[in-house]
Amino acid sequence: MDAPTTTSADNGTSGGGGGWFTPRRNPTTAPDSDAGTADRPAEGRRPATIRPVGRPGAAPEAPAADAPAPPTGANTGGPGQGRETPEGITRSAPSAAQHAASPAVSSLATTTSPGPVPAALTPTPFASTVAPPPTTTAAEERVPAQRSSPVPPAEEVTAAPAEEGSPDAVLIRRAMAEVAPVSDKVTSYFYALLFVRHPDLRSLFPAAMDTQRDRLLRALLTAAEHIDNKEVLVDYLQNLGRGHRKYGTRAEHYPAVGECLIGALSKYAAGVWNAEMEAAWVRAYTTISQVMIDAAAADELRAPAWWYAEIVTHDLRTPDVAVVTVRPDQPYPFLAGQYTSLETPWWPRIWRHYSFASAPRSDGLLSFHVKAVPAGWVSNALVHRARPGDIIRLGPPAGSMTVDHTTDSGLLCLGGGTGIAPIKALVEDVAEHGDRRSVEVFYGARTDHDLYDIDTMLRLQQTHPWLSVRAIIDQQAHQQLPDAIRAFGPWNEFDAYLSGPPGMIRSGVNALRDSGIPSDRIRHDSVEELVAAGS
Repeated sequence: MDAPTTTSADNGTSGGGGGWFTPRRNPTTAPDSDAGTADRPAEGRRPATIRPVGRPGAAPEAPAADAPAPPTGANTGGPGQGRETPEGITRSAPSAAQHAASPAVSSLATTTSPGPVPAALTPTPFASTVAPPPTTTAAEERVPAQRSSPVPPAEEVTAAPAEEGSPDAVLIRRAMAEVAPVSDKVTSYFYALLFVRHPDLRSLFPAAMDTQRDRLLRALLTAAEHIDNKEVLVDYLQNLGRGHRKYGTRAEHYPAVGECLIGALSKYAAGVWNAEMEAAWVRAYTTISQVMIDAAAADELRAPAWWYAEIVTHDLRTPDVAVVTVRPDQPYPFLAGQYTSLETPWWPRIWRHYSFASAPRSDGLLSFHVKAVPAGWVSNALVHRARPGDIIRLGPPAGSMTVDHTTDSGLLCLGGGTGIAPIKALVEDVAEHGDRRSVEVFYGARTDHDLYDIDTMLRLQQTHPWLSVRAIIDQQAHQQLPDAIRAFGPWNEFDAYLSGPPGMIRSGVNALRDSGIPSDRIRHDSVEELVAAGS
């Protein structure tokens, strides 16, 4: 798993409801083992009944007469609520590796405001001094946040603008802002709750948590913070759900993670936490987990959770960059421009993402460009330790930075560092389809030394007259890759593709939009930067 979660309570050690995070539908395939969490003794105000998906659980106890009523809730609070998708957020057409939308995803597309909580998800009352939020009508909840009207200067009064987004999104961001200064403590407390309350889940994580530490929590918080961004969020969550199969994650694990997420947030966002905010997080996590469970269940019917692959060549291009080619043990379907996750035998249960460096090959081999980074356990192992004959594991393919072959638009490709790998794959894909579309590649690097694959790109340029390759070296041009494209163009008739460090992607999106490329024709697979660039 990439990021853990917690139980709900006002002090971080208690829950507050039966079956809070139990998904509303069973996965396509039934779980093959018990989670073992429903029979655990209660701790503090733990949820009364957190049961595995697809297994019967005891009905929650009737609330006491003087107990506060459960918060009037919303549906699963899908990503499409409350505001339009930001202009900078763009996605390509769904790839062949992606699945048809599940009913959960469909509900995300149609839900615009909170509605009644399904019976299976309704939290039971919990002890709290916070009064439940007042009931609002559906019409009132559908009214978007409004900015205050200007006040005449004579009155010398300035009204603060209303927060934008759906009601749940506003509450979630408020909690995020509260815990941001103590994110390390939130992460530590989250994992402590998860491993103490659910020790059976410890085996899903690396023995040493140094590199894992905030990955799972960060993934969940990223998804929750962008709950209104349906187009980005659903694809992101489906990839997470499919990818989490390789960790051994099952549907019945999600309630435990949800409990611990809410528990950690309620403890460290105590200054703003209330019943309404808790209900918003419950709805958000229920939506997030259901999309991931549905995607994993669908993927289980058509693909293994992971592939074994033997390293067949190891080409050290520079002291810290290697091109690693592997042969998977069974067919591995993917599209040019996608990426996967790798696990090495030297660091079990530690996975890292790498893009495919070529279009699908007839011999079935897969290549990756790996740069050893300081303290990078997986990257250093692949660059400095791996040799032909070693066996690694591959997760499923993911990503939507693929070529749309239904159009004849030109391609503008920006690749920084080892980000040139998927750009090379896209060029090969265009060539294999027989297209003569104009393809402009900008290959960015800090120094000449870092242009480790320039010879390959120049050979492709000599072979294909429709391809142009330009090297942009920071130290010589005194400008970064995104800025360099402003000197060329115009680009308004091109589809743009970006691959590289997150900072380059963010600045690159802005530069491309300024250069005239419509936002819906800018493609990359950095979710955090997608959202940030469009907001």
